[in-house]
Amino acid sequence: MAIKIYNTMTRKKEELVTRDDGKVSMYVCGPTVYNYIHLGNARTFLNFDVIRRYLEFAGYEVTFVQNITDVDDKIINRASEEGTTADDVATRYRTAFEKDMDALGVKRPDIAPRATEHVPDMIEVISVLVDQGHAYESDGDVYFDVSSFADYGRLSRRDLEQQKSNIQCGPEAERKRDTWDFALWKAAKPGEPSWDSPWGPGRPGWHIECSTMSMKYLGECFDVHGGGLDLVFPHHENEIAQAEAYSGERFVKYWMHSGMLNIDQEKMSKSLGNIKSLREVLEEYDADTVRMLMLGTHYRSPLSFSDESLGEAHASLERIRNCLFNIDDLVERLQGFAQDAPLSEADRRLLDALSEADMEFRSHMDDDLNSAAAIGSIFGAVREINTYVGEVGSSQALSPAAGTVLACARAFLDEHCGALGLLGGTAAEGPDPEALARLARDAGISEAESAVPADKLVDLLCDRRQAARKDKDFALSDNIRDGLASLGVRVEDVKDGYRWRFGR
Repeated sequence: MAIKIYNTMTRKKEELVTRDDGKVSMYVCGPTVYNYIHLGNARTFLNFDVIRRYLEFAGYEVTFVQNITDVDDKIINRASEEGTTADDVATRYRTAFEKDMDALGVKRPDIAPRATEHVPDMIEVISVLVDQGHAYESDGDVYFDVSSFADYGRLSRRDLEQQKSNIQCGPEAERKRDTWDFALWKAAKPGEPSWDSPWGPGRPGWHIECSTMSMKYLGECFDVHGGGLDLVFPHHENEIAQAEAYSGERFVKYWMHSGMLNIDQEKMSKSLGNIKSLREVLEEYDADTVRMLMLGTHYRSPLSFSDESLGEAHASLERIRNCLFNIDDLVERLQGFAQDAPLSEADRRLLDALSEADMEFRSHMDDDLNSAAAIGSIFGAVREINTYVGEVGSSQALSPAAGTVLACARAFLDEHCGALGLLGGTAAEGPDPEALARLARDAGISEAESAVPADKLVDLLCDRRQAARKDKDFALSDNIRDGLASLGVRVEDVKDGYRWRFGR
């Protein structure tokens, strides 16, 4: 089945037919680095991370470009407030953005161009637009002449004449020929970053940055351009006008936009005071829980974000983690069984279920990246795997092919969760070594015995807990259990003793 994506330009789903066979060229508008990114930004970047991952899962070679806007009014204003330079503000928050994206499990772009490194390229594009009559200079500013581009407004489908009355007037309006004309180049003001240009010192406008950098790295007509729904107008509308007036070619084949985010059923906004930064949320919840919540809503739909919905996402995530734990635990107990043997009826049922789940997963994702439905296919597989583990694990006549079948089950979960960016850290890093060593000393384990890897030390602590329970020393038993839990180690008592895993 071909992949279909919703194209904002045509307002319908279209089959993905790329410029180059087997390759996707994709540009996503990146952050303006003047503050920590909020959850609305994070949702957009995570959504396009999932889209990129799935295209790669489906066999495409993806070139993913995402810019950094490091010169802008907001950055200059923040620098003025803090009594520092615009470069200092941009560098500080760019570094913070990269750390936050890493923490969320978002893959780094293949190319991450910074606006300040491409000003000469922007000047060249603006010069061509001026020479072609699509732009004009006014008191050191350069504006794009919207009347020169007949298709202006086709992405957002706005009636520009009806909306002129909503445009605020000001000093800039007096320098423009028409209300809708927008800045390509801004004349320098005292204390602001500036570059020399044919129109005098100044800096580029926001819109020209993305047009220039996307064409530089992906060509004058590339496959996918993405961003938040709030960028459709004016940012993406202006990008189209600039780029197509410059090149004479269609700028982008498919426009994709991520839906907005609501906090506790209300639109996130400064006026409501409910803006949350990503890093604030990641201090309370792990990245996979945040990702699971966002994946549970189609990327184009509004997403409701709350502590309750995060709790539900965490519970859903634990179903997959527990399934992986059950697989690994049974595989360990099956050591010594044949790996190449005839399949039992239970083996065939599970393998058939995994094959069906794979087809369902791909079908949902091929239908405009429907991650919510795709996760349902994963949970269907989880149910089948848990049933199989229960049957095989309790059977007196274990299937000789169980080891092979369980390996297929784990591979299914690893690959399909990986296609969504989930559970990239299934094998968690484990507890803090110093805290684990303190717990071991408190439990009476000598320093010499404690000089082992973390997983071996957890085994020793669990053995000590079992011995304490046998001796009816429940205080020590509870202290070990609670201490391990506080370090993220989940211990489960089972029929033959215990099992444990690093949790989150």
